[in-house]
Amino acid sequence: MASSTMLTTGNKRILIFSLAYYPVEGGAEIAVKEITNRINDIEFDMITMRFDDNHAEKEKVGNVNLYRIKANKITFPIEAALFARKLHKEKHYDAIWSIMANRAGGAALFFKYTFPEVPFILTLQEGDPIEYMKRRSLYWINPFFRKIFTNADIVQAISLYLSDYASIMGHKGKVEVIPNGVDYKNFQTEIKDSEKMELRNRFGFSTTDTLLITTSRLVEKNAVGDIILALKSLPEHYKLLILGVGPQERDLKALAVDALLESRVKFLGHIPSEDVPKYLHASDIFIRPSIAEGFGNSFIEAMAAGLPVIATPVGGIVDFLRDGETGLFCEVKDPENIARQVTKLAGDPDLRQKLINNGRNLAREKYDWDLVAKEMKARVFDKV
Repeated sequence: MASSTMLTTGNKRILIFSLAYYPVEGGAEIAVKEITNRINDIEFDMITMRFDDNHAEKEKVGNVNLYRIKANKITFPIEAALFARKLHKEKHYDAIWSIMANRAGGAALFFKYTFPEVPFILTLQEGDPIEYMKRRSLYWINPFFRKIFTNADIVQAISLYLSDYASIMGHKGKVEVIPNGVDYKNFQTEIKDSEKMELRNRFGFSTTDTLLITTSRLVEKNAVGDIILALKSLPEHYKLLILGVGPQERDLKALAVDALLESRVKFLGHIPSEDVPKYLHASDIFIRPSIAEGFGNSFIEAMAAGLPVIATPVGGIVDFLRDGETGLFCEVKDPENIARQVTKLAGDPDLRQKLINNGRNLAREKYDWDLVAKEMKARVFDKV
């Protein structure tokens, strides 16, 4: 969604490498779209994979000229670099920009070998544990993977956690820590009581139920199963909405059935981003007990919508969540501790309101996309 706030940075051309992009997108791809939509007078081109023959080979999405190439994840670095060389001869890019240190980073590195004078920007959006990422990098042949970090002229990370990862992988320069954001205005329109009642009734819940919600990929690192199991330690009127899809969906549904919680847990599947706010406004508490997290846009979205947040003190979460101030911490892999934190919130309305007020202020003052785009302009794009 384009913003009315447009920032000027001069007549520059930047080529983006991203393994996926609209309509195949997650948090990293959404961040690119939100940032580029708010920056004028830079021509952004992107090379990404063509996942479906129905996706156009070339089209403009927001403020990005999109080139989709037929490749797989193994061949993408070479195919994208070769395609980029042809584009560069025509357009003479002022910089290249890799979204994450994955195959996109490999493509940027191959391009950099041919055109070392072109500045290389690397954005880190990864959400896995650092030790896991270090082990996984061996698959890439570790020395080559490390060169993505050592050859990047500018590294931008969305959290201090990922800033440390860049240093561990060999980047010697300063890492610009600029978080992801939210479109704060989109989360401010509360739904009517009648809409809230209708939504809850649709799932067999009442307005007197305490509704927990999580919005996340259904993958191991997000530990959605721990929220389901926490219901066993909570009274019947506590219910759970799960927004998202992923490889663990079948197992999580089976877990809810085995734990005799099927009537209290509703899986909504994929919900378009523009519809997420109404589900947040219909709920009472946001929970994601992550095992690892690069940053976590969903937490900031929940704060912007006025929900108290329960999360684990891992990864980039500690950049924005202060226990008892902007949210509550729970223990990793501890459903009973989650239940205790939920009970604590339910029994302390003053604490609940404090977390809501502080969370909303934080989202508005630090994490709105307009602010994030200004930071990217000043600290990254103006330097190339």
